[in-house]
Amino acid sequence: MNTQPPPGWHDEQIRLAESDPAWPASFQAESSLLDAAIGAWITGGIHHVGSTAVPDLAAKPIIDILVGVADLDGSRPCISLLAPLQYHYAPYRPDVMHWFCKPDASRRTHHLHLVPTGSQRYLEELAFRDYLRAHRETARAYEQLKRELADRHRNDREAYTLGKTNFVRKVLARASSGWARSRPHASWGSASARAPTPQLSASPVAGCAACRGPSARSRQAPRPMSR
Repeated sequence: MNTQPPPGWHDEQIRLAESDPAWPASFQAESSLLDAAIGAWITGGIHHVGSTAVPDLAAKPIIDILVGVADLDGSRPCISLLAPLQYHYAPYRPDVMHWFCKPDASRRTHHLHLVPTGSQRYLEELAFRDYLRAHRETARAYEQLKRELADRHRNDREAYTLGKTNFVRKVLARASSGWARSRPHASWGSASARAPTPQLSASPVAGCAACRGPSARSRQAPRPMSR
């Protein structure tokens, strides 16, 4: 599984910003553009995920967007359709998702994940977001961890991401409990009207957070949600 950026990729330095009340509106505006560009391929909604989707949580000032599609092969035409919107495709974890950043790896405003609807990755991105929204103490602990990792790995995005693995695993374990089946609706940067947020019907931590299908890799520990 490829987890490294492609050759010649120049990553933006990691920096955290205080929570911005404009982030949900930024997501909504981008959601409309995405719906117009690739709506025919969307089967599982357009969702604001990641830390900018959690109220009062410091985050890299990058809007993370999850789009549910039927499958990866069938949604490949979206790569060229998204280029006019300045989405730059990179083969980061290509067995799991189509991953994009906008407008450039060295200056990011948006991350976009096209992920098979109902896959482990899809369910866990939503579950992790919703758990942090509903549990303020957990969100504060996550923010503290991110600040420590950002100070330690400011120029190493992969190390920063990997440093969150254990925390993400523990949160997903809690989210797979009975709370996940009765979790409250979260409205800050909520999913588009195209599709409702799905409920977890089985433990999302049985497989990798970034895998699709019942391969051997899908029995590994969850990976963090984004770079």
